[in-house]
Amino acid sequence: MKPIKKILAMCLAAMMTVSCIPAVYAADVPNATLDPDTKGSLTLYKYDLTNAEKDGVWDSSYVSTGVYDENVNKVLGEANRAGDTDNSSDLGNSEVSYGYAVKGVEFTYLRVGNIVQYTESTNDGAAQNHAEVLYGIDKTVGAGLLTALGLENGTKRYTNADHLDSGKYYYQSDVLIDALALALQNNSTTVKNALETYVVSNGGTAMPLTDSYGKSQAANLDLGLYIIAETKCPEMVTSTCAPFFLSIPTSAVSGTNATDGGTRWIYDVTIYPKNLTGIPSLTKSLRENVTDTGKHKGTTNDITDGYASTGTASDGDVIDYQILSTLASITSKSTYYSELTFIDTLSAGLSYNKNDVLVAFFSDAACTNLLDTWDASKGYFKVTYSSTTKNESVMTIEMTAQGLNEINTNKRVYTGDSMVNSGYSDCTIRITYKATMHSDDSVVYGDSGNPNEVVMLWKRSSQDYYDTLVDDAHIFTYAVELVKLFSDAKGDYANVEFIMQNASDKYYVKAELNKEEGVYYVVDHVADEKDATHFVPVKNADGEGLVIIKGLEDDTYTVTEVRTDSGYTLLKDNIKIVISQAETTELCDIYTSDLLGLIQNDPRYATIINDTGDLKNMPQPHLEHHLRTASATVDNNKVNMLDDDGSANAIVPLKVVNTRGFDLPQTGDSGTMAFSIVGILLMACAVVVIVAIFRKKNTTN
Repeated sequence: MKPIKKILAMCLAAMMTVSCIPAVYAADVPNATLDPDTKGSLTLYKYDLTNAEKDGVWDSSYVSTGVYDENVNKVLGEANRAGDTDNSSDLGNSEVSYGYAVKGVEFTYLRVGNIVQYTESTNDGAAQNHAEVLYGIDKTVGAGLLTALGLENGTKRYTNADHLDSGKYYYQSDVLIDALALALQNNSTTVKNALETYVVSNGGTAMPLTDSYGKSQAANLDLGLYIIAETKCPEMVTSTCAPFFLSIPTSAVSGTNATDGGTRWIYDVTIYPKNLTGIPSLTKSLRENVTDTGKHKGTTNDITDGYASTGTASDGDVIDYQILSTLASITSKSTYYSELTFIDTLSAGLSYNKNDVLVAFFSDAACTNLLDTWDASKGYFKVTYSSTTKNESVMTIEMTAQGLNEINTNKRVYTGDSMVNSGYSDCTIRITYKATMHSDDSVVYGDSGNPNEVVMLWKRSSQDYYDTLVDDAHIFTYAVELVKLFSDAKGDYANVEFIMQNASDKYYVKAELNKEEGVYYVVDHVADEKDATHFVPVKNADGEGLVIIKGLEDDTYTVTEVRTDSGYTLLKDNIKIVISQAETTELCDIYTSDLLGLIQNDPRYATIINDTGDLKNMPQPHLEHHLRTASATVDNNKVNMLDDDGSANAIVPLKVVNTRGFDLPQTGDSGTMAFSIVGILLMACAVVVIVAIFRKKNTTN
């Protein structure tokens, strides 16, 4: 448990942390008694102590004193952070903010009690003679405050002081400190919300938003007991500061910059309230569906199984997409989501498999502990589809009021935790859907890839602008260009046929010929050879026969010549083509440094910007994923891939030459004459032999 009690004790005794401009002390006199005619002031400095501690420039053991600390402001509020040359660091909005200062925080204060010194003696029935400071809280106006603290109906009040004012309950500071600490311990969110609501609804005064130095001031304050709540926070604040009591004036506390602790009242108070800060995340990734290739297990909730920021696909392939986002902390009503929308865009050549969106919530970043799954039928979100002028497909997933209420207030997520959070705070939201790859002239082939973007827009109840995060994934696809030649340039291309098989995944390629372009576009893959497309070369202007096949993923393929023109020799074997990918050192650069400008100029967001406010992009280093480049071999020989419309390494070049077959012996007229002559000679020989035999026989007789 956080040392809430200790911190709150310092807020009332020292009053939470540190004090105002040193040259403005009331009368500059270390008077040990309170001057009721003096006005007070409050100065707040809001710093990103989370990152300051990470960077090693802040020690959380620092003891606040109740006065302005020049050393703290010098370290945290003046000098730029290491590596932060533009004063923007990790604080979002691309606005100037010095050092670790947090700009755009609002605190609201409300005077809730008088400061009285109560004296009693044994003559009045007291156990002993004594004097002490008490705080009188109005029974009616302060009812909401006391209820939130578990002190309703005057529970634990100092009953001996009831006679001072029948309209007030009087409390010792220890009681108030302990009650607030216990209430926050038992249910942080509920108490934060109750106290924020109480301060605002009872006429609390909002201080100016903290400036570029993290500073805000309130002057001319009446003396008394105040409760202060953080009512607005910028996007990088993941946990608002707990509401706290502050006495104006407050007694000085010994510490770094106050050696006179306990010797005087401080009327001008400076405090350094602490927030937890961080940046919500957004990641889009993809994989080829298991039904296509079996390259992964296809498990439902394994966010690493085959998913990556880049992938390849052939036409007809189903692509699994997932969007992961760690939701910003929901700690009070000021941090509630009032809007949450995901706008997803697919490049031309990809289309959504509509009505298959699932939204799941997990308590961990690895998505192993499933809390709940929504489909569109629950009414927690709505999905709309549209297209851009570039024929890109757009899917908008918008959380409904019912869904936002579930996200903000669901109580089961952190049940049993000592610091109970509300809703799906800090949970991981996972959105899954499918799309189908199509190959046509709108697809980018080669290293440029086809970017698929997602933009997350959200708005908190305390904001009048939208925060944005952007991520993308790339899908790559390739082509083969086969040049068909005859050795004597006399063959007929129309009599030649090829088939192509994906040797890795054991399927045959099916494609359709675009006659105008002279290009075969892959449309499917089939198991049986008889269903495979027979690719016939298309004669180009140079008299060459071309087979251009577009829409192939990186894999191993075999090309088989199954027919050639008569008199020419078929290829002896298959031709093996291997298309490979490798990660490059190049980072995704589809977004320029003017990311916010790109978003604001996008017509998809025009209505949001014009009707409801500005868009402010969040810093997102996770966008810096590496791109990929392709290479190819033909029969184990490396080849230089061709460009396609400026995209490098898009097409695998290949030439197939059919040579003439050897001539067989002819069987025409000359052959017949030769056989006739031979026959006559044989017959003549036979006659000679017969005649000789008869002569010999006659002589013997």
